[in-house]
Amino acid sequence: MILLLSVLEIALSTTGLPRSLILAVCFAVLSGGAWSGPTLDRIKKTGTITIGHRESSDPLSYLDANKKPVGYAVDLCLKLTEAVRKSLQLKTLTPKFALVTSADRIEKVVKGEVDMECGSTTNNAERRKQVAFTIPHFITGARYMVRADSNIAALVDFEGKKLVSTKGSTPLNAVTRANTERLLRIQILEAPDHAKAVEMVEKGDADGFVMDDVLLYGRIASRPDPAKFKVVGKFLTIEPLAIMFSKDDPELKKIFDDEMKRMIYSREAYEIYDRWFMKPIPPKGLALGMSMNYLLKDFWKYPTDQVPN
Repeated sequence: MILLLSVLEIALSTTGLPRSLILAVCFAVLSGGAWSGPTLDRIKKTGTITIGHRESSDPLSYLDANKKPVGYAVDLCLKLTEAVRKSLQLKTLTPKFALVTSADRIEKVVKGEVDMECGSTTNNAERRKQVAFTIPHFITGARYMVRADSNIAALVDFEGKKLVSTKGSTPLNAVTRANTERLLRIQILEAPDHAKAVEMVEKGDADGFVMDDVLLYGRIASRPDPAKFKVVGKFLTIEPLAIMFSKDDPELKKIFDDEMKRMIYSREAYEIYDRWFMKPIPPKGLALGMSMNYLLKDFWKYPTDQVPN
């Protein structure tokens, strides 16, 4: 709006066009949705919003026993969906779900195949070149899942061993870099998804699985025998997880940021957090018992999409 008023002032002072004509053009631009991008335009036309979800990023975004997308991030995205409906003054806005993976999630957002990705995606500088993020809904860090009888307690203990991570993930990039810098001779393996990575550890095809610790705990809780695994080590990375969407929609970003702030300030976001981290969740009805860490508590005191790179 400020930019448009500046342009109007220049036009009035430097052109010979009638003031009424210039004003009419400006009002037409505003009423025509000049600030809308392709995502909001698509939502308006179709009356649907496509939510990208994950298959096994428990408890953030995963499939329950009935193959229905559920999770902490999914619940937040449904709140954002309602905020979009209200902003566009639509009677109804139908959420449609589309499965994404670590490897294809960014591409699907860029191509417009999903309108927002609700999973376990880290907001970082490299990704912001292609997509946008709203305020982080979780702050975690990469650690290591190993078998319960393993003597591994830190990254250095994987020297000469096999360590798996999920293709396209920031922990995979971080551990690959650390392996090279520290000359650890770790054999880095890639899995197509989190579930496969856990299976590799269970079968002995890998000695550990490096991933955001919240996802490791979620995967362990979903296993038939959770006692067979443990999470070890200090944080290899700090990961601000956030909902991802097109960078070409400033109006959509404002809707998302405003709704996230509303949920945080009203403490509705805290209630959603407790539902997924402190209470029993599907499919096994187990509670993770993960109280909110100090990183997220401090970040939510002054919520912003600006995160360390």
